[in-house]
Amino acid sequence: MPRSGSGTYDGLMDWLAASDYWMAREILQRGVAVLFIVAFASTLNQFRPLLGDHGLLPAPRLLAGPGARGPSVFSRWGYSDRKLLVVCWAGIAIAATLAAGLPQSGPAWLPLLGFLLLWGLYQSIVNIGQVFYGFGWEMLLLEAGFTVGLLGSHQVDPPRTILLLTAWLVFRLEFGAGMIKWRGDPAWRNLTALYYHHETQPMPGPLSRRAHLAPRWWHRCEAAGNHVAQLAVPFLLFVPQPVASLAAALIIATQLWLVASGNFAWLNWITIVLACCAINDAAFRLVVPFWPGKSAFGTTTDAGAPWWIVLVLAATVLLVVAGIPALRNLFSRRQLMNASFNRWQLGNAYGAFGSITRERIEVVIEGAPEQGSPGGDEGWSEYEFHGKPGDPRRRPRQFAPYHLRLDWMMWFLPLGSVHQRWFHALLAKLMEADPATLRLLRVDPFQGRPPARIRVLTYRYRFATSAEYRTEGLYWIRSDRRLAIGPVERT
Repeated sequence: MPRSGSGTYDGLMDWLAASDYWMAREILQRGVAVLFIVAFASTLNQFRPLLGDHGLLPAPRLLAGPGARGPSVFSRWGYSDRKLLVVCWAGIAIAATLAAGLPQSGPAWLPLLGFLLLWGLYQSIVNIGQVFYGFGWEMLLLEAGFTVGLLGSHQVDPPRTILLLTAWLVFRLEFGAGMIKWRGDPAWRNLTALYYHHETQPMPGPLSRRAHLAPRWWHRCEAAGNHVAQLAVPFLLFVPQPVASLAAALIIATQLWLVASGNFAWLNWITIVLACCAINDAAFRLVVPFWPGKSAFGTTTDAGAPWWIVLVLAATVLLVVAGIPALRNLFSRRQLMNASFNRWQLGNAYGAFGSITRERIEVVIEGAPEQGSPGGDEGWSEYEFHGKPGDPRRRPRQFAPYHLRLDWMMWFLPLGSVHQRWFHALLAKLMEADPATLRLLRVDPFQGRPPARIRVLTYRYRFATSAEYRTEGLYWIRSDRRLAIGPVERT
């Protein structure tokens, strides 16, 4: 676009066009698109047995009653498992083209259209997903998709206001999490939270036991480092280069440690992707010297056509206004965690682990193939989950960024009550040997046949010490068995 008019206009256009952030845009758009693929794949594999026509919490029943909690195509056209498949496969296809960078080679509006479609399709799922879609990373993915779509295609330089809004999203995510910890459990303030966290986190990973067995002085350093990374470093994202790039690198490093020591679905991965918004091309070139820069993607010289500039600035104002309640929330004594302040899930508040559980209680479901004495222990076998701890000899596995929704909900049960509607529905499905439900599990001890009895136990789990692992081959030690439900006999 030829530059004309006042010097003020020219200066604004020069500032708006962030010509030294092309690699950041590539990572932001392609990375978020990949995570949309993961999210839709998770839904494709799990939504129907959890929330489908015959799921634990059927979506049609929700739509016939209170309805979706926000905009959803299913509210307008009704839900069916077949329609869900169409939505998921459409989402995967659109996200795959964005991950491959195809729309980015077209007009400036084309990537935005793709991300708006992803935002709408996935929001349609989240808004009828009930407790199984009540996690903070669901709204984070939606907000990230809406925002990075506004970075445009290779025909324009990345708009600086959108990069700043992405940094503001990272700030809310990190600083919000830091404040919720500082205001919450005193274990964070006295630096003892990591004495427990690796062992009691929702879904430990392969290295979680090693992390837990580290010396206590190391755990105190972890907690202190967490406060620095979440309460101080996010402010540096808005400082001129090279400080902003260094701040982003520190956030990425801490997130990689969380990736290595736990399973938090795509929360850590999307934080890593979004933090790249503050890293300019010069900093990337230090890491990848052979990267040719923006010339590899075509040529551009400015912020774009007037209509595109107006669209970007209008969206900037929209996102700034949407984020005002979240800004107030950050400094509120009654800070909300993972809360949306509007129906569109933009400008959200984030945070995690404001309180730390000191011991791990696991819910274990057992079945027996024959009728027997209600108090006897003969013939009982455990149903095994993919990620949730069960067999003490089984090493935890890495699943993130994939989200095992049922396993995560099982972690919440001991924190409240096992008498949840979805959990009683799960037990009923196991009694029926429902094939779709059984596919959510790692081990069905009855190989597709219905059990005669079922019961629910709770155990206290702790990681095995090095000596216990060497002598007994155990990753977990479990004790304090208690009967929570049953035995219930099949009629």
